[in-house]
Parts: sequence; structure tokens; C-alpha cells
Amino acid sequence: MRNRTDATCLARVAYASFRAMRGYFGIGVENISKPMNVGNLFRSAHAFGASFVFVIAPAIDVRALYKSDTSATARHVPLYQYDTIDDFTPPHGCQLVGVELLDGAIDLPSFTHPKQAAYILGPERGSLSPELTARCDHIVKISTKFCVNVGIAGAILMYDRMISRSRHPPRPPSPGGPVEALPPHVHGGRIARSKEQA
Repeated sequence: MRNRTDATCLARVAYASFRAMRGYFGIGVENISKPMNVGNLFRSAHAFGASFVFVIAPAIDVRALYKSDTSATARHVPLYQYDTIDDFTPPHGCQLVGVELLDGAIDLPSFTHPKQAAYILGPERGSLSPELTARCDHIVKISTKFCVNVGIAGAILMYDRMISRSRHPPRPPSPGGPVEALPPHVHGGRIARSKEQA
């Protein structure tokens, strides 16, 4: 059952200034063992507008996620469970982005998020498996003094995607909020294609 704080938070969704992003994304975990962390991750994914969430080879009962996922994400967003890495197949055209502290990984602030992306995080006391790492199109890292838990890492990742792929009024050079309104979106002109181009 939701507590009063969660119920109030969810009731305010209609009034939030959530900005839709072009494309779509999903987020998941591999070999996860702490359901509370995954529940928090999936709740954040629901809030940030994820199109799907997934687990690969989980070491938990997925039903235990509801203890911390007070938004009941799986009732609103597809939840996919894969028993092995070989079973996992992202949607066609979707790029797999691993999150791992590797020497060759891209620092998140310098990363351009794909329009269609599936983000994958590893277990709390381990790393993404070599097999899954090899399948990733990109590996990014969140530069911190030490590792943060899966729920926090995922929220940072999704927030970075939101601010880099959504339209927002520009930040001012001095501290404070925007001083310029967001310019209206300008649609391109009509494109006529010949039968040969179709």
C-alpha cells in the first residue's frame, strides 16, 4: 500500500512539467540480487518516461520489486524477464548502452544518447558480464569517488538523457532560473518524394 507521501507525489503527475523526448528508451539490470534497488530503479524509469524495463538472469523473485516500486511500474510499462543473456533481444534499431566503470568507457557528460536506447546496469557487488559487455554498442561511466547503487546510477543516467534530448529554456550564465522563454518549435517544410526514392 502506498504511504501518504507517495500518493501525493503520484497525484501531482498531471501538473508536472514533464517534457516528452523524441525516440524511446528502456532500462534494465543483469544478475541483480537486491529487489529494493531494482524497485527504486524501475519507479524512476516510470517517472522519466521509459518505454520498457527488463531484467536479465535475475537472482531475485521479480515480484519482490513491488515493495519499493510504489508506482507499480509493471502495470503501466512492459516488464521483460530474460533467463539468460542469449534470450535477450532489444528492439530492432535499439542501441544497447552499458553502464560500467571501465577505463575505455565514455564519461556520461560527454555522451550523446541514441534516439532509441536500452540501458543496462550490472549487479550491486559486481560488473556487467563480459558476454553482455561485448554486445553493447556503447559503454558509459558515471564518474564518482566510489560506486553508487543501481537505483541512483539509473536515475542519474535517465536525468542526463532527459536534459540532453528534451527542449528546455537555456540556462543563464549567472545563478538562477532561465531568463528567456523556450522558443516555439518550428516544423520543417513538406518533403515530396518520388516513387524512385520511396
